Amino acid sequence: MAEKIKKKHGINFNIGTVIFGALFLYLIITIFIYATTKHISSYMVTSGTLSNNESYTALALRTEEVVDASASGYVSYYTQDSARASKNDIVCSIGSSPDSTSKVTLADSDINRVRQMASEFAGSYNEDSFGAVYDLQYSLNSTIINNSDPSTVDGTACQADNDGIITYTTDGYESLTPKDVTAEDFNIKSYESTQLRTTDKISKGHPIFRIATDDTWYLVFPVSDRQYSSLNGKSTVRVKFSKDGNSENGDLTLFDKDGTHFAKVTLYSGLVRYADDRFLNIELVTNTNTGLKIPLSSIVTKEFYTIPVDYLTTGGDDDSDGFMKQTKGSGGSSTTFVAADLYESTTDDSGQKVYYVDEADFEPGDVILKPDSNDTYTIGATASLEGVYCINRGYAQFRKINIMDQNNEYCLVEEGTNYGISQYDYIVRDGSTVNESEILR
Repeated sequence: MAEKIKKKHGINFNIGTVIFGALFLYLIITIFIYATTKHISSYMVTSGTLSNNESYTALALRTEEVVDASASGYVSYYTQDSARASKNDIVCSIGSSPDSTSKVTLADSDINRVRQMASEFAGSYNEDSFGAVYDLQYSLNSTIINNSDPSTVDGTACQADNDGIITYTTDGYESLTPKDVTAEDFNIKSYESTQLRTTDKISKGHPIFRIATDDTWYLVFPVSDRQYSSLNGKSTVRVKFSKDGNSENGDLTLFDKDGTHFAKVTLYSGLVRYADDRFLNIELVTNTNTGLKIPLSSIVTKEFYTIPVDYLTTGGDDDSDGFMKQTKGSGGSSTTFVAADLYESTTDDSGQKVYYVDEADFEPGDVILKPDSNDTYTIGATASLEGVYCINRGYAQFRKINIMDQNNEYCLVEEGTNYGISQYDYIVRDGSTVNESEILR
């Protein structure tokens, strides 16, 4: 007789299926919570300045002259472009052939100096900056030539008549002074600069280098009516150069010519960095205010009750500031002390000094008593203050601000104000997205 096999019916328990189901349910709940929760973008308050300084294109004017060749021939250059030369230094020489050389005798100290320059160059050479090779060439030539007898130079030696900064371009602006500047001088499209350094043979009288003989130099630029008004009254200004980010302090002068406003900044240092630049993009650093920097989008306004300062008193267990509220009932009137936060003290339109008190402390129509008097004041008049919502404690808390300066995106507010914000506080970036006291997850 065949053995009967009995099948057991029931639910098969699979732990993997249970875990997968739990994870799936958790994922669904998480997505639902995320989709239904308000997401707030926060901003950390930092101390800083605003970048709303004006930018200009300035004409650089110097005490400079162009030196012409005293003979015809080929020029050999010994001074680096935009480098300083001393009086009687040999800037270049003019020889009869392109390969003219000079036989010079150097002292041991000069030879050691040449070796040191070569060693320093070899240690810092970067193939991405091959132009430094030419700088080394001019530096070596200058060291060798200017430590030798000029009579040993092959050809005609061209020396600097004064101390100054040597450049190898000319543009026709060399004799221009600030008082001679006109609006036409700022037509950059028609500006031409001629390179003087050449390997071709030149004729006598051909310009060979330019020398700036005074460290005092000038930046001149046209300004609009609005810019003229903002600069008027300033005697000094800080100039930031877009070329390299460096800054210099100078004396500021405003003047008019042919119906155009001009500004002139007199500088006393920094010329060597810009000796070969005629036009410079600059920024006048006139905004030196520092404060707490916040986005304009964070700013909100809040209404407050205005209460005359004469009604302020103290009470409670800790003698806190507040007001005595009068309540009338069937058995007569009574008074209750209401502690209040005083956000601001100012003078209203009627000339009366008032406190700004949170509207949550009173109801419209509440009556308060003046201390040591039977005078009463009915709560109702309001005024607004600007502020932001601070979220350090997990909910939106109004904090008062006093704006010092602003641009299109940010503003600077005073630090250390009562009921204000501090550096590193977190505030709501867009104040219109939340309500006061709203709990934020």
